[in-house]
Amino acid sequence: MSTENPAAATVTPTAVVHQDFIRQIVRDDLATGKHHAVHTRFPPEPNGYLHIGHAKAICLSFGIAGEFKGWCNLRLDDTNPGKEDPEFVEGIKDDVRWLGFEWHSLRHASDYFEVFYRSALKLIEDGVAYVDDLNAEEMREYRGTLTTAGRNSPHRERSVEENLDLFRRMRAGEFADGAKTLRAKIDMSAGNINLRDPAIYRIRKIAHQNTGDAWPIYPMYDYAHCLSDAMEGITHSLCTLEFEDHRPLYDWFVDKVDLPNHPELWQSVVAAGLEAKPAKPRQIEFSRLNLSYCITSKRKLAQLVSENFVDGWDDPRMNTLRGLRRRGFTPAGLRLLIERVGVSKQNSVIDYAILEGCIREDLDATAARRMAVLDPLKLVLTNLPEGHEETLTFANHPKDDSFGTREVPFARELWIEQDDFAEVPPKGFHRLKPEGEVRLRGVGIIKCEQVIKDADGKVIELRCTLDPETRHGMPGADRKVKGTIHWVSAKHAVATEVRIYDRLFSVAAPDSEEDGKSWLDHVNPQAKRVVQTWLEPAAANVDPEQRFQFERLGYFVADRVDHRADAPVFNRTVTLRDVWAKPAGQ
Repeated sequence: MSTENPAAATVTPTAVVHQDFIRQIVRDDLATGKHHAVHTRFPPEPNGYLHIGHAKAICLSFGIAGEFKGWCNLRLDDTNPGKEDPEFVEGIKDDVRWLGFEWHSLRHASDYFEVFYRSALKLIEDGVAYVDDLNAEEMREYRGTLTTAGRNSPHRERSVEENLDLFRRMRAGEFADGAKTLRAKIDMSAGNINLRDPAIYRIRKIAHQNTGDAWPIYPMYDYAHCLSDAMEGITHSLCTLEFEDHRPLYDWFVDKVDLPNHPELWQSVVAAGLEAKPAKPRQIEFSRLNLSYCITSKRKLAQLVSENFVDGWDDPRMNTLRGLRRRGFTPAGLRLLIERVGVSKQNSVIDYAILEGCIREDLDATAARRMAVLDPLKLVLTNLPEGHEETLTFANHPKDDSFGTREVPFARELWIEQDDFAEVPPKGFHRLKPEGEVRLRGVGIIKCEQVIKDADGKVIELRCTLDPETRHGMPGADRKVKGTIHWVSAKHAVATEVRIYDRLFSVAAPDSEEDGKSWLDHVNPQAKRVVQTWLEPAAANVDPEQRFQFERLGYFVADRVDHRADAPVFNRTVTLRDVWAKPAGQ
């Protein structure tokens, strides 16, 4: 999707003036006239779904483009066929839009395959690239280590003519996979191992999702990524800190190919009808988003799916954006987290509780209230007549009248939460107990007169009386009792499946292996529980992805896949407070 309106880089403009080192670089570049407009990009590889770590990169690249009235491209770095899938492409596009952003132009690295090939021919002609016959294991051996220099390949001094011939034959599909590799000729003794004659092209006879069988050779990421940036006129190429040691190679490729001064290399892009404005980009690194209790390795996320630790990429226990969305996390809550974490070059681990706090903060303001009972105990108001029914009016939001009101049915028999009653109450217990009083939310004060148990001694029913003088509008309505509990009318309640989700891992650093255990040993067996619940009617007949605060229980969302009005399914998004915080004194 392309637009001529630079402000359309994001649909979530903000009045906040962000102060960080990247934005200061951008301000300086605009002030000095180095750039007249800002052009960024978000370049994921379509070999999996996006995760929470990508949210920071999305918010930064799209956010900066929006703040400085520039453009941000979405570019799929699809140089690794076999691991990539159109399903992931569509998922990435969906996730970016869900977070609240829109791209200036949708590009693929494969749009530039001809450019990469012609640029490689230029590097060979300039004497700075050669075809090598070493296999992958031999290349590793020749590369050396962090403390020992590498050795030149025996094929490094091939003539330009021989290299051109061999590379063209690679392109023609003449050689087997892995038989030959095109490498840059830089410096095998460089302290930065990335500069020790890195690979540019490898032979892979595998179909590509966009180009089919047209190419038996594919460019390496370091080569394709920087030239893609240069082709699109990216001014500020933002990436995470692990690419800092790759920056000299990034600049080497950009400078040696020199796309702006060699238009013959990229006329295929113009002929295909794509905008081309080659320029020299600047790579800038920032610290990635690391959260406690999380795994962000795509390989490990894929393993969780393939080995059935979770129910798919969108399982609400996963920290993929699809999983977080299905869990009920909000785009605004995620953007708030990114804003609070900020941008720096210092790696750190953010407490998962901060993310949950941001989601609570957003949902507190945006989620309507409803009543639900997760662990039901029957309560009968014996001084109301059999068959008694009435309709009460409740506010949908205690802090925002614009949410309006709803009607809630009330009857003689109710469901309350099991833990809102204690036959032998602990110290400080302010809910229902034998002969005790509590306020029934929106109704009045009730007193527990009788406790009914089954043959095993389990409490199965409470018989209470409602003080009519404490009902709304009556003289005793202001009478004080310490506790208030919620309820659902047993006759009108809607049976509902509720999935109680929690953190997928039971330790803060699941992949540290400091305790001698693997990361899979720390999967939290209590991260998903399914309970049969009773909802008030107004909570059940809603659309998927509608979010509520179930009063006193937490924030919940109608499942975007399984929920139906006639068979409701809700997921717990987050509790009302941080239940993982250590009690005082521990």
